[in-house]
Amino acid sequence: MEKLQKILWVDDEIDLLHPYIIFLKDKGYEVITATNGVDALELTAKEQFDIIFLDENMPGISGLETLTQIKKNQPTLPVVMITKNEAENIMNMAIGNQIADYLTKPVNPSQILLALKKILHKREILNEQTTSSYSMEFSQIGMQISESFTDEQWFDIYKRLAFWDIRLNEAQNEMYNLLLSQKEEANRVFAKYISKNYLKWFENPENRPLISPDVFKKRIFPLLDNGDKVFLVVIDNFRYDQWRVVQETLSQYFNFDSEELYYSILPTTTQYARNALFAGLMPLQIKEMFPQFWVDEEDENGKNLYEEQLVGTLLERYRRKIPFSYHKINHSHEGEKLIEKLHLLKDNPLNICVLNFIDMLSHSRTESKMMRELAHTESAYRALALSWFQHSSSFTLFKELAQNGFKVVVTTDHGSIKVEKPIKVVGDKNTSVNLRYKVGKMLNYNKKEVFDIVQPSKAYLPSPNVSSSYIFAQNSDFLAYPTNFNYYVSYYKDTFQHGGISLEEMLVPLAVLSPK
Repeated sequence: MEKLQKILWVDDEIDLLHPYIIFLKDKGYEVITATNGVDALELTAKEQFDIIFLDENMPGISGLETLTQIKKNQPTLPVVMITKNEAENIMNMAIGNQIADYLTKPVNPSQILLALKKILHKREILNEQTTSSYSMEFSQIGMQISESFTDEQWFDIYKRLAFWDIRLNEAQNEMYNLLLSQKEEANRVFAKYISKNYLKWFENPENRPLISPDVFKKRIFPLLDNGDKVFLVVIDNFRYDQWRVVQETLSQYFNFDSEELYYSILPTTTQYARNALFAGLMPLQIKEMFPQFWVDEEDENGKNLYEEQLVGTLLERYRRKIPFSYHKINHSHEGEKLIEKLHLLKDNPLNICVLNFIDMLSHSRTESKMMRELAHTESAYRALALSWFQHSSSFTLFKELAQNGFKVVVTTDHGSIKVEKPIKVVGDKNTSVNLRYKVGKMLNYNKKEVFDIVQPSKAYLPSPNVSSSYIFAQNSDFLAYPTNFNYYVSYYKDTFQHGGISLEEMLVPLAVLSPK
């Protein structure tokens, strides 16, 4: 037999509330009453209650004093304050003591029932409604996946899947596994779409979707032409679902002028996608036009050492002789230094900041058992990213940008995907080491399992050798060598990787924010 949920109702005029108590008992609740704060405290010390309705204005110990004592002893016990007094300071004091809700007399039964549903039954109601809503959308999304022939349709599919990923997780809903299977199907069909269309983007660039090297020309420059002081924040390896949860945190400081998805180029890595973003050029064009700023795969040097210089070449090519600043933030103290000198940057038409934490989180999760435990699922990984943002200098930076009136553009270079299935590939010792793509000569692989580009120049990718080709993992696959295969697979399975073809890696957010 299901246990009745127990209510303690404290009011010095409790006899007048008898009809309410009968109403609640008819609804299946057990109701215990008290007429003063002293009796209420004695009852809470002896019995377990699910919720308390507490009158604010009582003789002897006041409702607020009773509330304070209850919260000291049982901080998680929800208390609903009921009062005739609408004074703002009373409300503030009650809220400061972490009340669950606040009702003003005279109350009616439906208000009481609503408070109970919000506080005691929120999760089960949310779960039930979420199940019903997703069940209705499941077939629609499935049909949309099978019939998606345009980029806009894929953007919409990914947004809907990300929305349900977050919502089903919040509700701890049993249908989450069904969503995972739908995401797998979406990525399978999406990989076919990219394989069929990616090279066509470079044959007919005027008709292609927005990709990494187009962002400055088509999104940043129009804002500068409008006279806006733009602060571009590039959060490395930042997925759309992570943006959705961070966006909620920023909403108290910013209005969102626009939000869209665009394509990260292949390979979806910093070396290729972010350099393309900052240069306004594809990787092969960078290597040919500015060889001093391109680092080849086999080189030991860092792959993104010249981003500031690449931005300079971009502005020069478009004859925009404007002062700009560039900042790369790897640690909180670097963020704090940037915040301290924001006042010196206010006159710059363009300021750029790269935040590297998410990428470092992804790599440390691969290498650290503890980090794997902290971010063992998609939702945990998302929550960890949000926690970092809320408690780091990055959040402070955004608040200061709002206070200083900057127009902020938030984007990334690529996302990442949790990898599950190993795909065998053989290459020589000079083959690149990334798990989601390989570039090298004489690669041996199953053509049905990857997307290959055997003529890299057609995708504006550099060739380390005349016979070099690129292969890209699809879905949640990762590329593994036959040597020490089992160890390799056990080490990298369930880690977050990037470089290949998936909705999570290729479809990345770009949002324009204005201070409130």
